Amino acid sequence: MVVPQPPSGQAPSGKPPAGQPSSGQPPGQTIDITAEVCPMTFVRTKLKLERMRSGEILHVRLRGDEPLRNVPRAARDEGHVILAIEGDGDAHIVTIRRA
Repeated sequence: MVVPQPPSGQAPSGKPPAGQPSSGQPPGQTIDITAEVCPMTFVRTKLKLERMRSGEILHVRLRGDEPLRNVPRAARDEGHVILAIEGDGDAHIVTIRRA
């Protein structure tokens, strides 16, 4: 008997693993900055983006109002594209395409 497998990147429940976006955004790299405070939230995000190639996708898991405002704004200011901002329990995932 063949047991159907969930699509790649999804847990057996059919949901993506914790910290991964659920809206069908493209796969990419992930960084969790939920334990950081500003300004380190964007510093860590910026360092990660600098190590990526143009067009690559970064999913940033963050917590708190200040990072939710500042990380997307600072990424846009540097020319990156914000693809999505999704709730993830008590956190959010910001999906960024590197410029």
